[in-house]
Amino acid sequence: MTPPRRLSAGALLYRARDGVVEVLIAHPGGPFWARKDEGAWSIPKGEYTEGEDPWTVARREFHEELGLPVPDGPRTDLGALRQPSGKVVTVFAVRADLDVTDTHSNTFEMEWPKGSGRMREFPEVDRVGWFAVAQARTKLLKGQRPFLDRLMAHPALAELHEGT
Repeated sequence: MTPPRRLSAGALLYRARDGVVEVLIAHPGGPFWARKDEGAWSIPKGEYTEGEDPWTVARREFHEELGLPVPDGPRTDLGALRQPSGKVVTVFAVRADLDVTDTHSNTFEMEWPKGSGRMREFPEVDRVGWFAVAQARTKLLKGQRPFLDRLMAHPALAELHEGT
């Protein structure tokens, strides 16, 4: 029997500042990611099951990970990509200038240190930030970087990055 596909959906916020396109990405919480920066950040996203609406999931997961709703704004479907793990991630880009000062993430529990028998609670996301696309490209997980290319190539976004 074939195992069910692992699916995930997320929202990539973008804005233009002084002619530079910036995106909002999140750094995962927990001890595994604590000392990792380049290649560790992610588009706010989460898993769902077949039959769920990916846009509904993207909004729910964004709210869980940042404690803020996805702002209203023009939405662009950036499609789906299979990640190195095999998970299929669908991303929607939303043009919005969100103040991330008051972000707060949901939490998860895990045994830490491993093998200690002690359960500890960690935020799913420990920080978020706006980054120029070029900088986000180095910070994002490798499998998610093509979403930046799709965002920048989208015809509806051409006026944002002319000359960049």
